[in-house]
Amino acid sequence: MNSRERVIAMMEGQPVDRLPVMPITMMFAADRIGARYVDYETDYRVLVEGQLKVSEDFGLDYVNTMSDPACEAADLGANVVFPENLPASLKDTDPFIKDKSQLLKMRVPDPTQGRRMSNRLQALALFRERVGGEKLIEGWVEGPIAEAADLRGMNNIMTDMVDDPQFVEDLFAFCVEMEVRFAEEQLKAGADLIGIGDAAASLVGPRFYRELVWPYEKRLVDGIAALNVPGRPGRTRLHICGNTRRILEGMGRLGCAIVDLDFLAPMAEGRAAMGPDQVLLGNVDPVRVLRQGTPEDVTRAVEECHLAAGPKYIVGAGCEIVRDTPEENFRALVRYAHEHKASDIPNVSGSAL
Repeated sequence: MNSRERVIAMMEGQPVDRLPVMPITMMFAADRIGARYVDYETDYRVLVEGQLKVSEDFGLDYVNTMSDPACEAADLGANVVFPENLPASLKDTDPFIKDKSQLLKMRVPDPTQGRRMSNRLQALALFRERVGGEKLIEGWVEGPIAEAADLRGMNNIMTDMVDDPQFVEDLFAFCVEMEVRFAEEQLKAGADLIGIGDAAASLVGPRFYRELVWPYEKRLVDGIAALNVPGRPGRTRLHICGNTRRILEGMGRLGCAIVDLDFLAPMAEGRAAMGPDQVLLGNVDPVRVLRQGTPEDVTRAVEECHLAAGPKYIVGAGCEIVRDTPEENFRALVRYAHEHKASDIPNVSGSAL
């Protein structure tokens, strides 16, 4: 069973030979090949080189195209800042949508023509050429509230949710239309899975999440699932950074193939809220455990996650692997996956039951 087959089998509820391992690496990958981060996120060849290097050096089961949250916003014309060695960002004080009436004039860009969106498509095509059929290839889109915050500004979108919810819904609808179109082109280019990053969803309360955010996340997940790309089912992976404890149940009802859990939301609560069939990923603290702990700390933390998640678990950190994470700690994370079957549920002392 190769890496791609392993992850697909896990997503489909089929037996796997061992636990898959899919940690997020971005700055870590750029540093691994000595690249400036601005080159990693703007030149698909650099991103592919970094991802392949990390995946091969550490024995990961996938490669990923995620680099920063500003890809789609940049192609719409947003003011994006590109630091030399940090991810691109958008100025919250200078949002793209300053006047809400601008939304009426906005048009979904063609992903094959946009400078940054097409760069991601080129990365996927090169991944397909280099490791297609061997490792799972993951594309990436922004979720509705994350993209809305990128375009409108975080403070503005939060205020709009109270003052003008209809505008927020109209903006979310535009974002979903854009992301489904982008996801379709990514599947055509070679993606096996579409990651959805919706970090801002962890910043709203459960009522706003339920009434405003969740319906559009669901529309996005269902829209990707309905795409008719031969040989490339519209599978999704949801990643919401931060404390999602108050919205776990809703996240589990979206129908994603994989749901990531950041370390602030305990794995046991995620499993209880989402039921036994949802594949869960991650949950290891990327700073206090992976970066600052010992290999033994890492192993113990993954054991605890595996115990709480049960067999439908993919090894990874709660969020991105920090760029200066000690190599021995990263290897300890991966080693657990390589040495354990999904059914090898540890007990509290660390030995398999």
